[in-house]
Amino acid sequence: MSDGLLVLFDAIAVLIMVFCLYFPRHGRKDMIISLFAINIGVLGVSFTLADAAVSAGLGLGLFGVLSIIRLRSNELGQQEIAYYFCSLALGLIGGVNVDSWISPVLMGAILVAIFIGDHPQLFAKSRNQVMHLDSAYTDESLLKGDLEKMLDAKIRRLQVRRIDLVNNSTVVDVRFTRNPEISPDA
Repeated sequence: MSDGLLVLFDAIAVLIMVFCLYFPRHGRKDMIISLFAINIGVLGVSFTLADAAVSAGLGLGLFGVLSIIRLRSNELGQQEIAYYFCSLALGLIGGVNVDSWISPVLMGAILVAIFIGDHPQLFAKSRNQVMHLDSAYTDESLLKGDLEKMLDAKIRRLQVRRIDLVNNSTVVDVRFTRNPEISPDA
């Protein structure tokens, strides 16, 4: 199978994974760019290492360094991690001399993935928030109803992180879609 066809199949697979599987189930908009960027970045690095005269040990060592940098750095949002990883992947792809058209195409694919995945209009009404509530909710349906009223939104998913019955509080990770704006003449 040709490299171009493999890239096409990977692109179709990641699009299906992100837009048909991940987002409808989990609703976390900020992960879209990370999933695209990591996929395209790893694909690019894999093609580069496979075509270049380097050992698998060097490739694994590079990923080990990236992991250590991530673990030792300040906390980053999902978008920053994606940009950071893509920056490293672009540098690696550009730094290895491969006699093929695949390197520039993969660099373009990384940039297109970042452009699409982090576009402000992509799922613009979707939100994710960790909320600290001053009531202890033990009934999830009551919690969902109260959150929908509080946020004026449709709750897509919620995950209770902590219920404190002594201090009467709940910590919940909520993913929601904002309701349409109220018309000005209402």
